Amino acid sequence: MNNALAGRRALVTGGARGIGLELSRQLIAQGCTVVAVGRNMQHLNALQSEGGPNVTTVQADLSQQAEIDRLVALITAEHPDLSILINNAGLQQEMNLFADPAEASIISARQEIGLNLDGLVSLTLGLLPNLAAQSRSAIVNISSGLAIAPKAASPVYCATKAATRAFSQALRYQCEDSAPHITVTEAIMALVDADMTAGRGSGKITAHRAATEVIAGLARGQPEVWVGKAKMLRVLNRLLPAVAARIMR
Repeated sequence: MNNALAGRRALVTGGARGIGLELSRQLIAQGCTVVAVGRNMQHLNALQSEGGPNVTTVQADLSQQAEIDRLVALITAEHPDLSILINNAGLQQEMNLFADPAEASIISARQEIGLNLDGLVSLTLGLLPNLAAQSRSAIVNISSGLAIAPKAASPVYCATKAATRAFSQALRYQCEDSAPHITVTEAIMALVDADMTAGRGSGKITAHRAATEVIAGLARGQPEVWVGKAKMLRVLNRLLPAVAARIMR
């Protein structure tokens, strides 16, 4: 058990499936009490049965501002000791901007922006006073290698992850200046075997491995965690950015 995490309360969005489920499980194993947020009640109930008193589940759609406001009020009232926020929930949709109907593309784009960016930023800002009130806190934003080198098929998803990267960096600067007891970590994901990536790509890493690397980086207070093959992308993009862009496209 890692002493840096034991005894703390953590909120994980998308915390009952995929990478989020593994994050919830591993945080519990490290001695944390977890608040897992998700939309699917069946998945939340399964996690509740598995985690018992070490987990609280909350059903919420974080693409909706009213739901975020409700969640912030609930955490403030019932879990004022929250000291870890992991923004993991995300949506990736492929779209052909020239073949798909414009209306369908706009609806898909708004869904992705609402959850991946607006939801992440709004929840972070809403819970920042709670996190700042603790003696030590951490914010982890799950990003992607596609924030560095986008792929053609998912333009909006890539844009939201690039924005997440910029937000994480700027938030880190402000925390360093005004709240140095809050660490901000960006976890840059490789391709992970999860529902969101079903039927896409090859050479995926398991959600368990991805979560393990994120939790290790969180415990060390790393500003960036490059997960799996994203480590190679980091080096390649630094040395040969045109090659990295061509590969990821």
